[in-house]
Amino acid sequence: MQANRFLPALVMGAAALCQAAALSYPPRMEGAIEEVYKNAGGTDLKIYIFNPPGHSATQRRPAIVFFFGGGWSSGSPAQFENQCRYLASLGMVAMTADYRVKNRQGVAAVECVRDAKSAIRWVRQNAGRLGVDPNHIAAGGGSAGGHLAAAAGVIDGLDEPGENLKISSRPNALVLFNPALVLAPVAGESNAKFPDLRERAGVDPVQISPWHHVRKGAPPTIIFHGKADTTVPYATAEMFASKMKDAGNRCELVGFEGAAHGFFNFGRQGSQGYRETLRRAAEFLQSLGYLSRVTPVP
Repeated sequence: MQANRFLPALVMGAAALCQAAALSYPPRMEGAIEEVYKNAGGTDLKIYIFNPPGHSATQRRPAIVFFFGGGWSSGSPAQFENQCRYLASLGMVAMTADYRVKNRQGVAAVECVRDAKSAIRWVRQNAGRLGVDPNHIAAGGGSAGGHLAAAAGVIDGLDEPGENLKISSRPNALVLFNPALVLAPVAGESNAKFPDLRERAGVDPVQISPWHHVRKGAPPTIIFHGKADTTVPYATAEMFASKMKDAGNRCELVGFEGAAHGFFNFGRQGSQGYRETLRRAAEFLQSLGYLSRVTPVP
């Protein structure tokens, strides 16, 4: 495999950035409960919570936290508003989290990973008052956000200093949409062709590359990926899924013929990809006991 197949997964591409920029920021999502899960460098990072009808803090419901895409440079939590509304209607506490990005806070990708871990830890730490089962917290995301969910699921360390490390930041399941999973060359290939990789990552890219950290005991995972994706190559999802299975983990890869990057987003090409991926994501969560029913996606 040639090293140049990994560069798109880190840089992400102009198309992803343009799509992310079209969403409102700060997001405005009617009915969402806003909470600050972290203050980082003077920035309050919020998580937007969609509760099921009739939900109360005395319940212990499964939850999911989504992370938006945008090349770790831009984007909005509003990207996953519709996914949250649908899953909340089925009985989950569904959330979409903000995190620091390059264009707003000037951070490298490693800080985005720290924020994602903080968000999962915050939900688990506050599970009692949120009405969430701390042992059933899934993470999801698209593109760079899919990378963050996967990184939280398989990479140890990279925690925010000062947080309570006795509370796990690892999600219990992963729902990934064209995620960036291989951020560094493999099989001894060199980084020499890509001198900006370390700058973009903020650390050795291997440290934040999910593929490089897969081992037995990783969360059950489903990946939705377009086979015509030129931003994050489909082959990288195949590599990740293969390594997960070899390690004895559950990992389902659902490929979509002719689908390009971002095909899963609401409003993209009549929302066909959105409905199909969300329905299958719900069925996956149902198989794990997170949902008792699945209804047609509106």
